[in-house]
Amino acid sequence: MSAAPPPETELFRPLRPLILASGSPRRREMLAALGLNFEIVTTEIDETEKPDEEAEHFVKRLAAAKARAAQVTEDDSWILSADTAVVINGTILGEPGSSEEAAVMLTRLAGHRHEVWTGFCLLNHQRNIFVCHAIRTEVRFADWPPEICRVYATTNEPLDKAGAYGIQGIGGFMIQEISGSYSNVVGLPLAEVLAEMIRLEIIEVART
Repeated sequence: MSAAPPPETELFRPLRPLILASGSPRRREMLAALGLNFEIVTTEIDETEKPDEEAEHFVKRLAAAKARAAQVTEDDSWILSADTAVVINGTILGEPGSSEEAAVMLTRLAGHRHEVWTGFCLLNHQRNIFVCHAIRTEVRFADWPPEICRVYATTNEPLDKAGAYGIQGIGGFMIQEISGSYSNVVGLPLAEVLAEMIRLEIIEVART
């Protein structure tokens, strides 16, 4: 378990100990930018897709597994977990294993619409509360030729990202249109997550 970097601006503050069960640097950065203090726990789970499993079920199942696998040190801790998948024509695209695999994924996405699904869960063992939701965003890539996809793939930015692109990084140029939550494509649908955390009294708005 490790601590997140200290926040620069405090917009929200935790009312209970908060744990982020994710190794994603994008999720850490988004929460820290809001002023939230939290501990970071990374978990190892089986991320194998089940036969005929739909994306919504897939991301919720993996997020739930991450939450359950996280170890807590304080009884009233809340665990936040998430998992993101890129889906085109019913096929889930994971993280590419090489720049060559990334180029194939990007070429497949070019000129087409695809979906980004993020499942997130909030778990408190002491209170016996466990909620999970899945959020969908539709993204359209510009019709880039294969050589541009290959060049972007060589930047190595795609290698740790579902669908082989980072909307918040260099890969933003690939995208022509987006419908839905931007932060969902980055890896955490902030509006929905924060609303649920406020409802459950996990966080509150910081008072000036």
